[in-house]
Amino acid sequence: MKRIILLLIVVGFIGLAVGYLIFAHTDSGYVSIQVLVSPSKNVLDDLVKSVTGIKRIRQNILICGAVGAGVGLLVGLVTSRARR
Repeated sequence: MKRIILLLIVVGFIGLAVGYLIFAHTDSGYVSIQVLVSPSKNVLDDLVKSVTGIKRIRQNILICGAVGAGVGLLVGLVTSRARR
């Protein structure tokens, strides 16, 4: 069970990193992790993040992390059953 959880976390984190490398790249470089992690302070800040595409970038990165966690779960389950 510990192996499955470890694989889920590690591969999920790798998915987040790959998602960042793919989706956070803009013409002027990569979007700061601080900008991606910080919540909106008010409605105007939320509107700015929507218009600039920060929300979409954040969503795509989180989807990559979730897919990575799912892959880690599947690999953990398959390898644990094969060891029995």
